[in-house]
Amino acid sequence: MNYFHYKGNELWCEEVAVSRIAGEVGTPFYLYSHRTLKHHYRVFDAAFAEVPHIICFSVKSNSNIAVLRIFVNEGGGVDIVSGGELYRALRAGADSQKIVYSGVGKKIDEINYALGSNILMFNVESSQELEEINECAKKLGKVAGIALRVNPDVDPETHPHISTGLRENKFGIDTEGSLKEYRRAKKLANLDIKGVSCHIGSQVTKVSPFVDALDRLKRLIDLLRDDGIEIRYLDLGVGLGITYHEEKAPHPSEYAKAIIDASREMKCTFIFEPGRVIVGNAGILVTQVLYTKGNGKNFIVVDAGMNDLIRPSLYNSYHQIQPVVKRRGGGTIVADIVGPICESGDYIARGRKVFRFTRGDLMAVMSAGAYGFTMSSNYNSRGRIPEVLVNDESFYVVRERETYEDLIRGEEIPGFLK
Repeated sequence: MNYFHYKGNELWCEEVAVSRIAGEVGTPFYLYSHRTLKHHYRVFDAAFAEVPHIICFSVKSNSNIAVLRIFVNEGGGVDIVSGGELYRALRAGADSQKIVYSGVGKKIDEINYALGSNILMFNVESSQELEEINECAKKLGKVAGIALRVNPDVDPETHPHISTGLRENKFGIDTEGSLKEYRRAKKLANLDIKGVSCHIGSQVTKVSPFVDALDRLKRLIDLLRDDGIEIRYLDLGVGLGITYHEEKAPHPSEYAKAIIDASREMKCTFIFEPGRVIVGNAGILVTQVLYTKGNGKNFIVVDAGMNDLIRPSLYNSYHQIQPVVKRRGGGTIVADIVGPICESGDYIARGRKVFRFTRGDLMAVMSAGAYGFTMSSNYNSRGRIPEVLVNDESFYVVRERETYEDLIRGEEIPGFLK
């Protein structure tokens, strides 16, 4: 559930009219509901109450430090994939012993930063990375907590761009190879083997692929323990989907029951890295109609572009389109919702039956809280848009709109061109 709702003919976020925010902040902007974010986190956390666990929110899905602080205040940790995400997490007040570092391309300076920050563990994705972390730890006089990210070759049945657990994907180490690497890691003095990690993909809408992956990990963990390698943590990554359109995504309690039932007697602390399932439906993109036109086909031109929300262009993903204010007698129309970017691929929806928007109308693009702002860019030299957080009857700009000056910060014309 979420706390975006209509009062009469007008869309509200909690106890604030969306049109009021648009009037004060301008468009476009991202809008998040504090109440929804907290509720979704608590539902996921409570689903695993009967087993030892840590919820490490996936920073890549929404990295605003105010959003991260909500989960930190709830006792959660974070899953990061870069030094920048580590910096954000620490600025948000995250407990370093609840930080796990994933990603296939960790640079030496990022590894050193994480070691110096005393994170819980690295999810290691290759043999060479394992060696590099050991060497970095040795030079710093530290012992690095590690898990190997195991690629279980399980089909998550999701979009190919967000599948991560198949042999053909770049992530992790295959099951047979990981056993060899664990045995090698055991001999490296500056590594502390803490766990096993796995992540099969994002926007997964069935429980069965997660259970299949867990079954393969259980066999690996048994072999490791037979070798005297004690596994204390099992990081299952998650990637649980949400409903954008007609998907029937499993409830966290359904996912939790399946995982708990399949992992009896494993005797380890579970780590989960939810992202989309917590923030996806807790945020929307608010944009304004600039123009409408029709030449045998209807176009509604809005002020938000693919640089603001790239998911439709990148994945052909679906986001519901709703009017912020429902005008009486407006009716519907089939149209493409397009932005101002100089690309034919710049669209939010194609051939969609929507409210008959006119110039100046406000439009809400729903389910935009995950992989919205975090994937935005400055393409066409457009400043990134504000992020706004609502808490009951108040709203807060938690990231300001970028200015033209922000666009060229750090750039310089060399002397020979002056």
